[in-house]
Amino acid sequence: SRLLSHALHEARLQMLRARIRPHFLFNCINAVLGIVRAQPRQAETALEDMADLFRMAMSEAQDFVLLNQEIQLCKQYIALEQLRMGELLRVDWQIQDIPNDALIPPLLLQPLLENAVYHGIESLSQGGSINIVIHRNGNKLQFIVENPCAIRGENTPHAGNKMALENIRERLELLFDAEARYQVENSKDFYSVEITLPYLKEIVT
Repeated sequence: SRLLSHALHEARLQMLRARIRPHFLFNCINAVLGIVRAQPRQAETALEDMADLFRMAMSEAQDFVLLNQEIQLCKQYIALEQLRMGELLRVDWQIQDIPNDALIPPLLLQPLLENAVYHGIESLSQGGSINIVIHRNGNKLQFIVENPCAIRGENTPHAGNKMALENIRERLELLFDAEARYQVENSKDFYSVEITLPYLKEIVT
């Protein structure tokens, strides 16, 4: 019974990881397509950056990756979106006391940024800033992603079902059970996601 439960647990995690990757890659492709005609030279550079992103995203399946690796992937993703959106998309990174050996589930932070872009900043004619806070508090890691969004009922082109966010929530439950916390604050013109995880360290052999 325990072996079967463990096998089902692992199968569910693999399915969730497999589902999140195409979602991420599809939106990266759309970001580049948005500038191909208007900015062909920048699009060429973007395609090279996208190849690096694909390589990272499609690497060997594993439960955890280095936090620094996820941050680098996110910065490359944001750079792609900024090519498409220009000064409308701004990002404020606030990273404090993050050890180099900290581990997190792969594609944990990037879908939060993707959600902030497509469901938040893109719906605002004046654009806006995504605020990203990452810090360590003792034996916990905390992630906060905040963004403005259109007032409900107004200019919301990407209503969506936020599949990626549900994917994150379920993976956290499978990996950490009650040790992880996922909290959403959704006001009429503001959206915030806060995730708290145990601080796991890379084991160096």
